[in-house]
Amino acid sequence: MSDRFVGRDSGRRGMKTRRASSPAVIGLTGGLACGKSEVGRILARLGAAVLDTDEVTRALQKPGRPVFRAVVRRFGRSVLTPAGELDRRALARRVFGDPASRRALEAIVHPAVFAEAEKWMRARRRERKPAVVIVPLLYEVGRTKGWDAVWCVTSPKPAAMARLKARGLTAAEARARWAAQMAPAEKARRADVVIRNNGSLDNLEKTVRAVWNQTTREEP
Repeated sequence: MSDRFVGRDSGRRGMKTRRASSPAVIGLTGGLACGKSEVGRILARLGAAVLDTDEVTRALQKPGRPVFRAVVRRFGRSVLTPAGELDRRALARRVFGDPASRRALEAIVHPAVFAEAEKWMRARRRERKPAVVIVPLLYEVGRTKGWDAVWCVTSPKPAAMARLKARGLTAAEARARWAAQMAPAEKARRADVVIRNNGSLDNLEKTVRAVWNQTTREEP
């Protein structure tokens, strides 16, 4: 990781500025349901190019794609809907209850996702455009290289669990997914910048705007 980003407490303390001729490429991670997508939307409004690897995953898992075929070969047609599409919730129930199955799924999906992400980042660097890639499992899969900084979004666990339940997960499913990822506090400890999503959306936007402005400010 670059030593140009050393902030904590929502990323503002001690962070150095960047040259405008060297646009930032940020890896954005964080705890489950802590607000990564919302931070990504804020950054997009601020002019960053934003890629969500969850959306890349969904695209690669569409029927007919190599990743889709590999998932069906490994897990069978029980993870498909009646229409022949991938039933992501059924697949999640299968893998979050079985570490070996989860590792098998990750071995299929992650290389393809990161190949797409790296291609996208190369294009943004050629365009000299500030870029953000949302990678929920950045630390879990060891994708810590190649970023100008890693940002981590945190949120109190009760709030995150409530968001998961609002998405239709049962309490047991939410707990299983939470337990399958690295503790958010550990992600925050490793990150260059921490965005604390523990208030209103307006407060979150103010925090993100301040950190992003400091990140992209020209050096004197």
